[in-house]
Amino acid sequence: MLTDKQNIAAEKLAAMEDAGVKICLPGYPLIKPGDYFLVVVSPGVPLDIPPVVQAKNLNIPVVSELELAYWYALAPMIAITGTNGKTTTTTLVGEICKNAGLNTLVAGNIGLPLITKIENYTARDVVVAEVSSFQLETTVFFQPQVAVILNISPDHLDRHKTLTDYTAAKIKIFENQKASDFTILNFDDPYTQNLAVYSPGTVIFFSRRRILEKGVYTQNDWIISNLSGKIEPVLPVKEIQLPGAHNLENVLAATASALVLGIEPLKVAKTLRLFKGVAHRLEFVAEINGVRYINDSKGTNPEASIRALEAFTAPIILLAGGKNKGNSFTALAQKIKEKVRVLITLGECAGELEKEAKQAGVAKVVRTQDLRQAVLSACQLAQPGEVVLLSPACASWDMFCDYVERGNLFRKTVLELQMEVGGWRLEVGGWI
Repeated sequence: MLTDKQNIAAEKLAAMEDAGVKICLPGYPLIKPGDYFLVVVSPGVPLDIPPVVQAKNLNIPVVSELELAYWYALAPMIAITGTNGKTTTTTLVGEICKNAGLNTLVAGNIGLPLITKIENYTARDVVVAEVSSFQLETTVFFQPQVAVILNISPDHLDRHKTLTDYTAAKIKIFENQKASDFTILNFDDPYTQNLAVYSPGTVIFFSRRRILEKGVYTQNDWIISNLSGKIEPVLPVKEIQLPGAHNLENVLAATASALVLGIEPLKVAKTLRLFKGVAHRLEFVAEINGVRYINDSKGTNPEASIRALEAFTAPIILLAGGKNKGNSFTALAQKIKEKVRVLITLGECAGELEKEAKQAGVAKVVRTQDLRQAVLSACQLAQPGEVVLLSPACASWDMFCDYVERGNLFRKTVLELQMEVGGWRLEVGGWI
């Protein structure tokens, strides 16, 4: 049976009915003893809705699509989670594996459900999966050969309620591992560093700040691997094209993931030199009258936006706001005071963000009605040499279906402005 609160195209419903799926729309079915033996929930489905509660009360298993896909997985899996950096790191690991000659599936929270493709991959292939706390909290037997936790900071507290519960969901990524599996953790993040004692797998740390006895780290501006007592330089840090200290951490995590899988350092380095990033994450859109426009729509929590702000030395006009996921804006407001000349707010929590910013001493705050108006206001206020940065620090659900739709509208509006003021000044479509 399928139940869904979203609108589903009629042709899709017809095809599912033809395949024998019973459709229950709108609303939910009553879960009664003997009627069902398994409930599979999509990541965005809260676990307190009636059919899930009824199923649990009847001891009917409730699992995520991620767990269901794992039951059919034959290929070794690298699973990557963390509050920030998941998509960039997952994409990068996927590119490293592909360039090393491995038949690779990149799926999961990145946009392609694992269940749709997992049966096409064998033990000779590899699966690289981005996994979220929503997916992990209803796993049971999920056991990736390589589990990566990039970082942990408060996020999705509107669902998980506490940081402890959020962390508990994250660490399910490694709870079923064996000693022959690998857990890759950020040594520089206090939350992830302290998780090492809970992993039954072999823990490998990565660090951009410390020289590690075992792990992947930076030393003298080189990425260094020391996994088996042999120190191996991978490549100079300056050859990485991704900006910001947070992206260096993503690169270190990706490097460690590839190396424990047995990929040679030279092959890893080749991909690291070429990789320019992903859409909607510090994505360069255009330069107009000496002002760079950057799309970081995937910055959906304050920590992500703080990292985005730290990636630039030029003065910034920041576009921020949307639906708050239960996060505090206090630390972000302090970073805005330090890095931002003008804050432009929008969305459901514009007032909350504006209040925090003014309490932190941010002098120039402009509230707008929507994203298009925010871009136009930024264009009018920006000066040559500055950066207009969309990094909302919030979810998009108050105004958009997802961060992609939000980022696409930002990009479209900027490119329309560029054409109006006199043509293409720089090539569009690269990533800074």
